[in-house]
Amino acid sequence: MTTSYSAYPELLARLRRIHVLGTLTGVLGWDEQVNLPPGAAARRGEQLSLLAELTHAEATAPALGAALANCEAAGLAGEVALVVAAARRDYDRAVKLPVELVAEKARLSSEAYHAWAAARAARDFPAFAPFLEKHLALARREAELLGYGGRPYDLAIDRHDPGLDAVRVGALFAELRAGLVPLVRRIDARVQLRGERPVALRGFDIEAQRRVARMVTARLGFDYDRGRLDVSLHPFCEGTGDDVRLTTRFDPDNPLDSLYSSIHEAGHGLYEQGLPSVHAGTALGVAAGLAVHESQSRLWENQVARSRAFWTWLEPEYRAAFSGSLAGVTADALHAAVNEVAPGGLIRVDADEVHYNLHILLRFELEKRLFAGDLAVADLPQAWDDLSGELLGRRPAHAGEGVLQDVHWSGGAFGYFPSYALGNMIAAQLWGAARAALPGLEHDFARGEFGRLLGWLRGTVHAQGRREDAFALTRRATGAELGAGALLEYLNERYGREVG
Repeated sequence: MTTSYSAYPELLARLRRIHVLGTLTGVLGWDEQVNLPPGAAARRGEQLSLLAELTHAEATAPALGAALANCEAAGLAGEVALVVAAARRDYDRAVKLPVELVAEKARLSSEAYHAWAAARAARDFPAFAPFLEKHLALARREAELLGYGGRPYDLAIDRHDPGLDAVRVGALFAELRAGLVPLVRRIDARVQLRGERPVALRGFDIEAQRRVARMVTARLGFDYDRGRLDVSLHPFCEGTGDDVRLTTRFDPDNPLDSLYSSIHEAGHGLYEQGLPSVHAGTALGVAAGLAVHESQSRLWENQVARSRAFWTWLEPEYRAAFSGSLAGVTADALHAAVNEVAPGGLIRVDADEVHYNLHILLRFELEKRLFAGDLAVADLPQAWDDLSGELLGRRPAHAGEGVLQDVHWSGGAFGYFPSYALGNMIAAQLWGAARAALPGLEHDFARGEFGRLLGWLRGTVHAQGRREDAFALTRRATGAELGAGALLEYLNERYGREVG
């Protein structure tokens, strides 16, 4: 991807500087959730605010604008033109935002994270509500500045998944809901009729859980020479390329939580490690969007790691690590625990595959109403509880298992939640395409071999960067338009038969 035009190397150098500053922000954000002493929260807010100012200065530099104009005047084509067009879009947006707003948002996100953590522990939504109000006000102000004044929620979605908006997401979610709600009700009825509960898994040594999580994620392909695994309140993945940080959490009486959150975050990490480092800082070296990102984590977590074949390999290793805790637990009982369907579960990150997308439909509906002005922040807990009763069949007992359960709003990450359900749809379609392209995948998994699948994903998804949006990538990779059909078929096949 070379060119004789002198402006293009200058553009790449400037984009690289912005990228490096972004990685610094990411490391500070990771440290804030993993290592930061409680008394240092205010200082971290100052640090992130200053770094946001410096990044904004680079992203709006007149010299960057001149380099872009020179590249455009040169009539560059192909991948070079794609890089220039994406950089132009980012630049034009950045220059419309005053540095004071950018710094304020960074500072608020740091302050709101700590306020959310405390409010969640105390089950006290009013303590967090002022921070959410401020984030909403900033999001609306930003939308006005960027020309989205009449549709601020579209900007929130587009930030995470370029090219998507509330109408396109809403149409996909209507299709999903129409098929999912009756499927969930049918599976729930069959589970309740049988009245069986998976075996309780208790007393699993935390250090052994840590070793197993690292072993499994490394076996999937995560490169620990370029990454690490730590502990945080809410599992996440941060970083790209040669520095990818995963986090999980450990509970001696819930060992599958640490295992599957580690696998989920490793799916994100595999994507980041697979992006072309030579294109770092450009559209060719970043993910296609959060929906595609989620497709990677959900595919590894669910289609792969909840399968019989995967546990054919892992079970002996798992029993060796937890021989005492698994005494008397049969292979079928362990597999049932891995694929438990629990009607009425209220916590998204603990939800089984059958119910998970209902949690996303709930959040999407509430975010739309918040941004439309139809729902006040003060009324959010009541609205959450009402919709939870409608979709999940239960109302939360307190805000900690309701409106305060997710970290996202503390960072102003509105429009993020839809990517989870969209990612599940993409994952199901990719899984079907991978199985067609790679016969015998389940036999690979039973031997603890995952390289063929990772290689296919690297070529089909990771190496492509942001050449395409979620719709185009799904169409090319699977031969079908993005929709709910493959996900509904997958859920019915696995849980309608194995669990029902």
